[in-house]
This record gives sequence, structure tokens and C-alpha cells, in this order.
Amino acid sequence: MMVYRSAILIVGVLVITGGTITLSSWQSPTSPQPETTQTPAQPAIAPVELASVPFNQAPIPDNEFGKIAEQGKMIFNNPSLYASQYVGNSLTCSNCHLDSGTKAGSAPLWAAYVSYPAYRSKNNHVNSFQERLQGCFRFSMNGKAPALGSPELVALESYAWWLAKGTAINPDEIGRGFTKLSKPAKPADYARGQIVYQERCAMCHAADGSGQTDNNGHVTFPALWGDKSFNWGAGMGSITNAAAFIRANMPYSQGNTLSIQQSWDVALYMDSHDRPQDPRFTGSVEETRQKYHNSASSMYGKVVNGSLLGSVSTPSGGRLNEKEAQ
Repeated sequence: MMVYRSAILIVGVLVITGGTITLSSWQSPTSPQPETTQTPAQPAIAPVELASVPFNQAPIPDNEFGKIAEQGKMIFNNPSLYASQYVGNSLTCSNCHLDSGTKAGSAPLWAAYVSYPAYRSKNNHVNSFQERLQGCFRFSMNGKAPALGSPELVALESYAWWLAKGTAINPDEIGRGFTKLSKPAKPADYARGQIVYQERCAMCHAADGSGQTDNNGHVTFPALWGDKSFNWGAGMGSITNAAAFIRANMPYSQGNTLSIQQSWDVALYMDSHDRPQDPRFTGSVEETRQKYHNSASSMYGKVVNGSLLGSVSTPSGGRLNEKEAQ
């Protein structure tokens, strides 16, 4: 199977009608519009800290367990083909968890495995690893959660277990999650982010954020907003998460070439576009924001260029909705 290793950064051009979007303490309501479209000179950049313990690089064994783990890897890299009944968009797990879930600083699967069970404030209880995977399907894949113990979750968990073999149980394992990123020197700014996006991201992710496919229809670069992207409940909808991911990994294969400031700016720009509705939507954008997005890191329920984000979002579920209607 060919693995399409995609980059999830920020691409798409939105013509702004004037003014600057404000985001709590990160952004200034009086920030001036940039006077040039040239990317500012890059400061010296410290390398991302890598994992202290490498993932298990041994070949997946050729036995009954190996067949299940190999199926998990295939689902991870192409869920639209191998778990289509649970997927509502064209994204893959490896769009955010790069290199088939092995890359440190890109929320690697092996480091996540040794961190669970763990309490998550998102659903206010201790989650098993399979429950965490359910959330990925529901939010990032804009789909629905497979049942606990389903073949798909068992396969993904088996693949994660194999990658983590030999790694000690450690919720603070170096390389887990996204690399911590310091706050920017200036509040994150939509207009500056648009410039970074145009110059560094749009070539891969398209000017409208819709991503790109090859001649066979396979997604080569994922959608960053719009109906084909992750929904409002996904972790990448957090500007904090997006900025950290972008800084360490984007543009694809050129991680740490954007400055800290550019990473925050372009993360804000990406997350200031509409996308599928949060599946926890209460019927009110204001109420949903208060209940699930009451953070400076979320643009849900904020007004951007005269539009209340979330108010015109298509229902969550994407193409699964289309299948049910047939």
C-alpha cells in the first residue's frame, strides 16, 4: 500500500476587508496591517527536542498479532479506505501524526500509548487508549466513533502497542504530543498569518484551504478548513496545538524554519476559517462556545470579517451524512 505522507499546515487565501481580528492577550485590536508581503528575516531557531527513547523499529511480525497490527497501520495511513464507515472527511491520522505516527513532536502514536489511561478535561473522565482513539474519529476525522472493542480500534491499539514496545510507561515521555511552544513576542495576528500562509503554505494546501489530491483522487495535502477538514471539536482547532505543530513540522520536511511568531500568526489564520460543526453543538453557537470552547485558543463563536464562526458551519459527519441520505 502506498502511504501518502501529507502535511497539515495552513493554506488558503481569504481577502480581508480591513481591520485585525483580536484574540485575547495574544492579539492586539489595534495591530497595524503589514506594509509588505515579504516574510521577515528569520531569527536563530533552537532545534526541537527529540524523544529520549526511539520507537520500536523492528518489522511488524508475520503472525496473527502482526496481521492485526499491520491492519492498524493501514487504517492509520488510509482510514477512508480501511475504516470508511467511521470517517466523514478525507484526512488521515498521519496528516497530524507524521511518519505513520512515529515522528517525535508530532503527537507520535508510541508516546501516546504509554500515556494512557489518562484523565482528559475534554470529556471529564479517565480515558482508555481506545476512548482516545474514538475522539480522533469523532472530531479530527469528522466522523463517528467505532465501538470500544471494535476491530478497527483493536487494530489501531495493536499498532500503537507495537511501536511503543520497549518504551516505559511515562505520561511525560519526551516526544509525546506536540513540542511546547513559547508565546509570541507580539499578539498573534490574522493579517500577518495570511501573508505567511500565502508564501509558505498555499502551494501545498491550496489558496482556499481545501488541500490537494493526485490524479487518482488520493489526498496528497489535507484540507485545513472548509467541509473537507476536521470539525470544530478537533484538537487542531486549538491555536495553541496548531502553532506548536506548525512550528515543529511545517512546511512539510522543513520544520523549525518558521519563526515562533510566524507559527502563531499562521495558526490563528488557519483556525479563523469555518469548518464542520462541533458534534457537541447545543443548537446555539454562544452556548456551545461557553460550554466547549471557552478559551482564548479557540476562534469558535468569534466574529471574523463580519462572520460569526460556527454560525454557518455544515453539520458534523461530512460524507457519512451523504451516505445516510442515500
